[in-house]
Amino acid sequence: MVRLSARGLACCGLLGLLVSSVEAVGTTVHLNYSTYVGTEQPDTGVTQWLGIRYAAPPLGDLRFAPPQDPVVNKTVQIADEHGPYCLATNGSPDATATSEDCLFLDVYAPTNARAGSHAPSNTSSNTSSNTSASAASSAGLLPVYLFIQGGGFNTNSNPNYNGTGLITAANHSILVVTLNYRVGPYGFLTNTDPAARISPNNGLLDQRKAMAWVQAYIALFGGDPAHVVLGGDSAGAASISLHLTAYGGRNDGLFHAAAAESVSFAAVRTVAASQSQYDSLALRLGCVGNATASAACLRAKTAEEVQQVNYNTPFPGAAAPPLFMYGPVVDGDLVRDVTYTAYAQGRFIHGVPVLIGDDANGGTIFTPANTTTLAQSNMFMQNQFPLISLAAYADINALYPNPNASACPAEGCYWRQVSNVYGEARYMCPGLYISSLYAAASASSLGVAKSYAYLWNVSDPTQAAEGYGVEHTIEINAIWGPEYTNGDAPASYYPGGVNAAAVPVAQGYWTSFIRTYNPNTYRYPGSAEWAAYDAAGGGQGARLVVGTGGTTEMQELKGSALMERCEFWEGIGASIAQ
Repeated sequence: MVRLSARGLACCGLLGLLVSSVEAVGTTVHLNYSTYVGTEQPDTGVTQWLGIRYAAPPLGDLRFAPPQDPVVNKTVQIADEHGPYCLATNGSPDATATSEDCLFLDVYAPTNARAGSHAPSNTSSNTSSNTSASAASSAGLLPVYLFIQGGGFNTNSNPNYNGTGLITAANHSILVVTLNYRVGPYGFLTNTDPAARISPNNGLLDQRKAMAWVQAYIALFGGDPAHVVLGGDSAGAASISLHLTAYGGRNDGLFHAAAAESVSFAAVRTVAASQSQYDSLALRLGCVGNATASAACLRAKTAEEVQQVNYNTPFPGAAAPPLFMYGPVVDGDLVRDVTYTAYAQGRFIHGVPVLIGDDANGGTIFTPANTTTLAQSNMFMQNQFPLISLAAYADINALYPNPNASACPAEGCYWRQVSNVYGEARYMCPGLYISSLYAAASASSLGVAKSYAYLWNVSDPTQAAEGYGVEHTIEINAIWGPEYTNGDAPASYYPGGVNAAAVPVAQGYWTSFIRTYNPNTYRYPGSAEWAAYDAAGGGQGARLVVGTGGTTEMQELKGSALMERCEFWEGIGASIAQ
C-alpha cells in the first residue's frame, strides 16, 4: 500500500483512495475508483494513458466549488483519447474540444517501467536529490515530470502535449503527466458573501488535486511519488510560483523540484476587489437577487449560456479590458498575499531546486502591434495594472526609452517599447526575483537546493521577420520536441532547420533536471555547464543563455541595466498587486 501523509492529501480529498502495488506496469492499470487501459507505442517504447479522471465532473452544485474525488466507475475505461480541456474565456459556445467536464490528466511512461509501492516516508518535507534518487533506484521507480499548462488562467493553452519526446530524450528514465484545470470564471470566480458558496482559486485547487493524485497513484505506472518535478509555462509557471508560496509556504510534500518557463506575476486582487467580475457576469446572465439566489441562478445556466457572455471587462480604474481578467486572488488561505510580498517575506518552500527563465522578447505577442505613441503604451499597461501611479509611469518611461524612436511618427513605432515594458514587468523580472531568493536561501541555513536561471534567445527567421523576436514560451517546443506540441513549433526547430540543434540542448538540460535536480548531469555534449544563480551582489547572479542554433553561454547579470529595471519592478510590485 502506498504510504501518504494525511497533511499532504487532506487538502485535496484523496485520503482513502490508496492503491495496492503490482509487480509490473502493463497497459491495464487498476486504480481503486476505476480501471484504465492504455496504449503501447512499440515504435517509441512509450505507453500512454489518456483521459484519466483525477476529480469528479465539476458540474451542477460542483460548479465554482473545490474539486472532489472522482466517482467510482467499475466499467473498464479505454484510455486512448484525451479528455476535453477546459472552457476558455472568450471561447466559442460551440467549441467541441472543450467542456466544463474537463478534469482529466494523461500519463506517459516507458513501456518497460516497473510498478511498485515506494512512497516518501514523510511527504510533509522534501527529500534531497541523492536520497530520492537512491530510494527510487532501489524501488525501480522513475522520476515524474508533472506539467501545468499555461493560458493566462483564462484558457488551457497547451492541451494534450505528448510526453514521448521528453521520455525518449531522457533515455526512458522518466514519466510525464499533463493535466487540465479550470480557468476563467469556472476556476477563478469569487464572491464575498459566504451564502453564494463560491470558493476562490478553484483552478489552483484543481492542480493540487492532480498533484495529490500523483502521490496516490503514480507508483502503479512506474513513477516515484518521492521524486516529482513540477513543470509549467506562463500561467503554469505562475501556478508553480503560487504553489511554492501556498498556505504561507507550507510544504505538503506534493512536489520536490520545479522548472518554470516564463513565470508570470499578474495583478493578484483580493476576493473583495474581484467582486465586480462576479457582478458583471451575473448581470449578463440575468442572475440578480441576493447571493444565494444569484449563485443558484449561475449554477443553473448551461455552459453554452455562460460561454455566450464569458468575455473580459475592464478592471476598476482601467479604460479597456485586460488581456486576462480572471485569475488567482488573495483568499487568506491558499494565497495569503500578493506574490512579491510572499517571496519578500520568505513565505515560500525552501530547499526546493528551481529552474526558471524567460524569452528574449516575451511581450511582443501580447502588446498591440499598432502602438504608435507613448500615451498608448502607458494606457495598455494601465489596463493590465490599474494601480500603477502616474509617478511610476514617469520612471517607467525613463527606464524604457523607445528603441524605434527614429521611426516615429509611424503606426506601430512604439510596439517594441511597450513589449519591453510588459515583457519584463510581467515575466522576466518576476522570474529573476524568484531565482535570486532561492539562490540566497541556498547560501543560508534555509536550504541547500540550487537555483538555475536562463534566457532563451533562439531566433526563428519567420518570427524575427514578423517583428516578434524570440516569442513568449517558444522554448517549450524545444523542451518537448517540435513533433509533440500540436504543431505549434516554428519550422526552424524541426530536423534540418537552423534551430534543430537547440532541441537536444534544451532536452538535455531539462530532462537532466527532472532526473537529478541538476541540469548538468546529463546535459547535451558540448553544451555549457549551467552554473547555479549566484546569491552574491544582492542576488544578481548569472544565467544560461541559449542562442540561435543552440549555442550556450553563461551571462553575468550583476550591475546590468536589466537588473536596474527589475529592481524598479520589485520596488513597486506590492503596490500594484503583483
